[in-house]
Amino acid sequence: MKKPISILLFFLFVNLSFSQKKQDFILKSPDGKIEVRVAVDDKISWTILHEKDLILASSPMSLTLDGNIVLGQNAIIVNSKKGSIDASFETPFYKKKSVQNKYNQLTLNFKNDFSIEYRVFDDGAAYRFITKKKKDITIKNEEVTLNFDEDYNTLMPYVRDLRNPKDPYISSFESHYENKKVSEFSKDTLAFLPFLIDYKNHKKAVFLEANLEDYPGLFVTNNNTKSGFESRFSKYPLQETNGGFNNLNKLITQRADYLVKTKGTRNFPWRAIVISENDSDLANNDMVQKLSEPSKIKDISWIKPGKVAWDWWNDWNIYNIDFKAGINTQTYKYYIDFASKNKVEYVVLDEGWSVETDIMKHNPNVDLEALIAYGKEKNVGIILWSSWMALNNNIDGVFENYAKLGVKGFKVDFIDRDDAKMVNSVYDISQKAANHKLLLDFHGMYKPTGIQRTFPNILNFEGVKGLENNKWTPNDDVPLYDCTIPFIRMMAGPMDYTPGAMRNATKSEFKPSHSNPVSQGTRCHQLALYTIFEAPLQMMADSPTAYMKEQESTNFIAKVPTTFDETISLNGEVGKFVSIARRKATTWYLGSITNWDSREITIDFSFLEKGKKFEAEIFSDGLNADKAAVDYKREIITVDSTTKLTYRLASGGGLAMIIK
Repeated sequence: MKKPISILLFFLFVNLSFSQKKQDFILKSPDGKIEVRVAVDDKISWTILHEKDLILASSPMSLTLDGNIVLGQNAIIVNSKKGSIDASFETPFYKKKSVQNKYNQLTLNFKNDFSIEYRVFDDGAAYRFITKKKKDITIKNEEVTLNFDEDYNTLMPYVRDLRNPKDPYISSFESHYENKKVSEFSKDTLAFLPFLIDYKNHKKAVFLEANLEDYPGLFVTNNNTKSGFESRFSKYPLQETNGGFNNLNKLITQRADYLVKTKGTRNFPWRAIVISENDSDLANNDMVQKLSEPSKIKDISWIKPGKVAWDWWNDWNIYNIDFKAGINTQTYKYYIDFASKNKVEYVVLDEGWSVETDIMKHNPNVDLEALIAYGKEKNVGIILWSSWMALNNNIDGVFENYAKLGVKGFKVDFIDRDDAKMVNSVYDISQKAANHKLLLDFHGMYKPTGIQRTFPNILNFEGVKGLENNKWTPNDDVPLYDCTIPFIRMMAGPMDYTPGAMRNATKSEFKPSHSNPVSQGTRCHQLALYTIFEAPLQMMADSPTAYMKEQESTNFIAKVPTTFDETISLNGEVGKFVSIARRKATTWYLGSITNWDSREITIDFSFLEKGKKFEAEIFSDGLNADKAAVDYKREIITVDSTTKLTYRLASGGGLAMIIK
């Protein structure tokens, strides 16, 4: 009798082992359109479908720890849990007052003290690893794979930084998008996030990461199959040296063989995909905000977004004055007077106000205390520029000193890395700035990943190839880029693009200039950017002299707020054109821009409150803007929710409105 029982127990064990090893789970979005299939076999992988279209083919994921422990390889499920969330949260310095956060969730808990959490929204899906180990752990690598069933077109920002070609992970994160198929990904190169995949049936997907804390940023490269991408991460820096532009960067001379040594119990960054059937939906997406940690700052009443009069782009080039313009007290008082007259909230003192390597030492030509006092009298705050390296040498001392003097914030530049050490530094700077009630603008920075929700004193990030590049990159197609980033880069968060050029040029007439810089495209293109580009701390890049000569345009810019209560993406097509309307209280602000192709667009005002009349101040491209890019027409008309108006956008043109 014992033998049959033994055989029976053997088969039961085999069946139980098999069922433990291979399991499948399905999770759908609240509206049922997106389906995520998770397969747990010798590897853990996910597949994503949008209705019947395959968005992501089976793509494995894993986390490798020290000792060659691979979380995700031959994993054994302890249990699984599903749930649903339908809530909202307030967003005080954002493009809308609150964000709806509705999703279905699957959490898989595995042996070896780890979990993977999946969320599916109506607009995309995301997952993250969670570890629950008592002791600290060393992360050697993370496998993030993106496989596709066809050779789709991509819009990919490649890493290109000739200052340190041996280390591609040192980057300013400023790249135009290259339109190539998946299989054409440039060999032996890296690309950073976000990037876009163009599917059939007008569907597109943008790949993002969120909640990047104590961890390096994600890059991708081509995989061996040429049908997808695989992850790359910068290893943890062990030794650094000064280098880069004016020796303001820290270059890595030795890296570890691991990504980070971190807490054993923690959440890892989200790997997210946003899926859209209409391009315009990408220009008004909240995925990164939804996946980020809530604010760590309890009292945010001191945080004041606004616009900034900026000196560097215009080369301190003011004239018709009785003093020598430059980095000196008189010039900055002139900037403060201009800001005060036009109700611009801040003036930034860019490089040169201090010794670049020691910002506790001032330029003797700049009386900082007098400028702070003068600004206070004129209701204009002072923001100071600093390289990351100079600030990092004495963060506590710098912040304490300048906060006591009355400085409102810092523009921190030349970060140019997103390894775990630098990411931790950004969090450290953000917390210490908050402790001293200081605002932050991270220039020379990797793309935002949601830290702006966690530390709302961070009002802007660069990580975008902004207007400053017009001073030295004549071959860049700027209007094309301007019509692309609202659908890709802006999904990650605000952009320190620094718009506002009053000297505007057509495609054939454009040329770089250092002291009299020019923008590509029309005046109305520049005006529209103040509504289209998200930036709670928004620069006015041109000189006070240029703005005063163009007071009508300046008045318009000054009236556009930098945060909003509601956002509507009206229409658009990636790389071609975009139209966005944003509301602050009862006033609407609208911007439309096009690439170098002239086009007609129709604005449907049905977003306005029904039954009410509105006054619309409209700046549209002039009849001669194709030859004289500064040409525009200003008009004031009455509109209501039934109004539809068609406008011709000139080559590189735009349309800007204030509707009240």
